[in-house]
Amino acid sequence: MWFPKHHSERKGGNGLVAVAIDKDKNSQNALKWAIDNILQRGQTVVLIHVKLKQQGSNSSTSFSTKVAEDCFLSKEPDAQTRELLLPFRCFCSRKDIQCKDIMLEDVDVSKALIEYVSQAAIENLILGASVKTGFLKFKMTDIPSTVGKGAPDFCNVYVISKGKIQSMRSAMRPAPANSALRAQIMKQCSPKPEPQDIQVSLSAMKGQFFCHLIKYYAFLSKSFVQLTLISCRSRSPFTSRRGPNGMSYGDLPMLDGDISFVSSGRPSSGRQSLDRIIHPLLYENMDSAKTSPRMSNDTEVDFNHSFESLPYGRRSTDTLSPSEFSSFSQESDLLSSSSSAMEDVEAEMRRLKLELRQTMEMYSTACKEALSAKQKALELQRWKNDEEKRLEEAKFAEEAALAIAEKERAKSKAAIEAAEAAKRFADLEAQKRVSAELKAVKESEERRKAVDALSKTDLRYRRYSIEEIEAATGFFDKSRKIGEGGYGPVYRCYIDHTPAAIKVLRPDATQGRSQFQQEVEVLSCIRHPNMVLLLGACPDYGCLVYEFMANGSLEDRLFCRGDTPPLSWQVRFRIAAEIGTGLLFLHQTKPEPLVHRDLKPANILLDRHFVSKISDVGLARLVPPSVADNVTQYRMTSTAGTFCYIDPEYQQTGMLGVKSDIYSLGIMFLQLITAKSAMGLTHHVEKAIEEGTFAQMLDPAVPDWPYVEALSFAKLALKCAELRRKDRPDLGNVILPELNRLRALAEDSMHLTLCAGDESLGLVHSQVSIVSP
Repeated sequence: MWFPKHHSERKGGNGLVAVAIDKDKNSQNALKWAIDNILQRGQTVVLIHVKLKQQGSNSSTSFSTKVAEDCFLSKEPDAQTRELLLPFRCFCSRKDIQCKDIMLEDVDVSKALIEYVSQAAIENLILGASVKTGFLKFKMTDIPSTVGKGAPDFCNVYVISKGKIQSMRSAMRPAPANSALRAQIMKQCSPKPEPQDIQVSLSAMKGQFFCHLIKYYAFLSKSFVQLTLISCRSRSPFTSRRGPNGMSYGDLPMLDGDISFVSSGRPSSGRQSLDRIIHPLLYENMDSAKTSPRMSNDTEVDFNHSFESLPYGRRSTDTLSPSEFSSFSQESDLLSSSSSAMEDVEAEMRRLKLELRQTMEMYSTACKEALSAKQKALELQRWKNDEEKRLEEAKFAEEAALAIAEKERAKSKAAIEAAEAAKRFADLEAQKRVSAELKAVKESEERRKAVDALSKTDLRYRRYSIEEIEAATGFFDKSRKIGEGGYGPVYRCYIDHTPAAIKVLRPDATQGRSQFQQEVEVLSCIRHPNMVLLLGACPDYGCLVYEFMANGSLEDRLFCRGDTPPLSWQVRFRIAAEIGTGLLFLHQTKPEPLVHRDLKPANILLDRHFVSKISDVGLARLVPPSVADNVTQYRMTSTAGTFCYIDPEYQQTGMLGVKSDIYSLGIMFLQLITAKSAMGLTHHVEKAIEEGTFAQMLDPAVPDWPYVEALSFAKLALKCAELRRKDRPDLGNVILPELNRLRALAEDSMHLTLCAGDESLGLVHSQVSIVSP
């Protein structure tokens, strides 16, 4: 809700604005809101504070009488009330707003506010919202709501919370134009005197005081002259007697401080003594009034006490001669006639003394007020300086925050630009990748179509019917089952009077048909001594017929399954060379290289002479010739292979290459010499080599390991199992020459062993022939 700044000047109102104040924060917010939205410069705001009264105390004074007398002006506030009012007065002074303090006492705060607003004809009443401790220390009563309901209908009631209007009750009619409070405010509209004005008033009061003092001094001088003449004439001869110390009674100093000494009959020492007493004090204070515009407690002089306590310090030298005594007796008749004059002088002196005392009291009070005003002015100046300092600090903090925000904005802009550039680059890379994948999919589709066409008309392998397969396997008798893989179960059988192994496609095998077509295409097109031989296939049911491998897989022989004897180190080195030769044959296939993708000991089969052959090429992939040069790699949409043997880089990026098989080859070589699981094998071997305990990693089933050659073989295998593809050695140029060297060493060792066996066998035969008759 919006209010005009000159809301109080609307037609028909009296413009009186009152703010209920207390110690809480909302009272300060209420006054600030009133100054910002209702009051204007020079206007007077009424600050109402209700002081709680104990139950049962006397509070019978009517509000109408108070308004008529002094508009609820209470007695002098105590120190606690002055401390409460000080921040509000300072704030109004800074905003150039006049303020009038109203102190009320009642047992009910709401009732006191309502009655005062009604009697004083307040047009706008602003209150702070209630907090948890309650307005004016009330906990259970919502004072703003009660006042809003009970206020007269000519009063606008605003309830302010945190600088905003929480609630408002508008007036139903204009406020009365005639109000005793408004008349008093108009009469006392002049601003409070500043400390300089107070000092001017003090100077005027001081001048008035000195005027009274001069007047009093003149009267005393005149009176003392007359009294001296009278006393000299009426002095008795007996008064010239001297005391014990030789002084006359008239020469004794006057110790009485009261100025009524005239009535005692003892005269003073004359006009000169009075001049000597009064003149220095008078001139000193007149000079100080001219030269010292400021006053403090140290300059407050109790003139009454100083003046009354000063002794008359000159001895009287008046001694009567006989002639004077005679003249005195002649003038003794004058005493009776001058008694009335002396009484008048005493009365005038008492009146002047009373005026002097009152003037000095007023002067002392004015000095105290001046000192208080000076202290308040210093406090205001100090508060102003603190406010300016805080404002300057806030300004610097705001500038620093703006500078930081500008830097952050620049950083954010640069980051957004970098992100946009990265996004554009990523979009370009994505477009290239999508185009490459589309091209690969197109080539794969064309290849699949070609394979399908060949599968119907291809005569490169023998086609078996399902009846022949069933008859050979005894209708897939479980006793003939020799293994099972992801493709399906494998059965041993005789077909065409030849021992064979038939792999049957499982109906629920994923990608089983594609693996069948891939394996048929690869094995029917290539021939190698270290590649398993495909005898035929049944394309209708996905059955593959291989040559039978009598010694099973390399995995079974390494772990001695079926209580088979362990392989010698010579056989293991020869098998490693044969596997490398067969793998190089796949990688050099024309026109496109083949990547096996699932090279592991379980897919290496051994015949009855322990000759190794690579099988299970159903996951092999033909790499396009465009990427087959140098670093041969090709992105696949989905990775394939066996955990622990699959290339990590291929698994993360999908980039397939001929060196993906090199990683699997390295893991398999480590298993070949250690006969341990592939999980974490590279770490264990590297640690053993570093610590010099490599001999403990070798397969303990082989007692005669050549340590140097085995260590060289292990280091070669670790190079093959590097995580990054570019760190792996080349198969044809690096790996195979080392494998052939080790195979030659193994064959030489086997030949020597056979020769030694033959010689020992011939020696035994000769001994037998000699012994026989």
